[in-house]
Amino acid sequence: MPLSPERKEWYFSKLRECIESYNKLFLVNVDNVGSNQIQQIRQGLRGTAELLMGKNTMIRKCIRDFLAEEGNEEHPIANILPKMVGNVAFVWTNGDLAQVRTILEENRVPAPARVGSIAPCDVYCPAGGTGCDPGQTSFFQALNIPTKISKGQIEIISPVLVCKTGEKVGNSEAVLLQRMDIRPFSYGLVVAVVYDNGNMYDPAVLDLTDEILTEKFMAGVKVVAAIARLNGWVTLASLPHTIGDAFNNCVAVALVGSFSFEQANAYKSALPAPPAPAAEPAAEE
Repeated sequence: MPLSPERKEWYFSKLRECIESYNKLFLVNVDNVGSNQIQQIRQGLRGTAELLMGKNTMIRKCIRDFLAEEGNEEHPIANILPKMVGNVAFVWTNGDLAQVRTILEENRVPAPARVGSIAPCDVYCPAGGTGCDPGQTSFFQALNIPTKISKGQIEIISPVLVCKTGEKVGNSEAVLLQRMDIRPFSYGLVVAVVYDNGNMYDPAVLDLTDEILTEKFMAGVKVVAAIARLNGWVTLASLPHTIGDAFNNCVAVALVGSFSFEQANAYKSALPAPPAPAAEPAAEE
């Protein structure tokens, strides 16, 4: 049902307000998300972020009108237009993006595997009893599931991959998972694109913590230090190693000679005492 002119005017005003008030947003996919779940997500985001949904064509028109009114066709929000494909919505915020994404991930609900739906993950049927009588063995054989009869019921011998990620769920697979009372999928808002002050990137970037960044940086420092030492270059990365080598050389000289210095005394004292010279044999008369 098309929106009334008043509703459209309100929506245009609301979207403009979001563009002007927020500098961060998630472009999220809302496939298989019901209205009740949407309301729960709105409640979870309250005070932290704002969820705004609408038809893609209307959102594009709103953004283009905003750009025309501002006289700035290069406004960063224009970069989001090519990414608006499929059933999407906006989650606007000025807060911590990782925290907002956590709220979205917590508001997911389990769902059964429906015929024709695309599997978002690999689905396995676990080993063990199925509760099915031996007369239904042919059903499991059709799905190439190894079974045996145990205590009057069909038992799956080993875990079996039923659906692969990205494949459509067939009728037999859906019936099997329903019989096993397995609800393998969970649906919620899935972050597709992150928009942060005009920059857009993959949501996987939010998984990078300070510890991971430090680890990756130090791995690069080690490579630079190794190359510098191999070629005899002095760099900030290799300087500690160069100083360490010089110190070791000084200590080595102090240990074998009469030269010494304060830092080498500890190494000298740790050396075993030299053996006493052997006594000369007495001269025969």
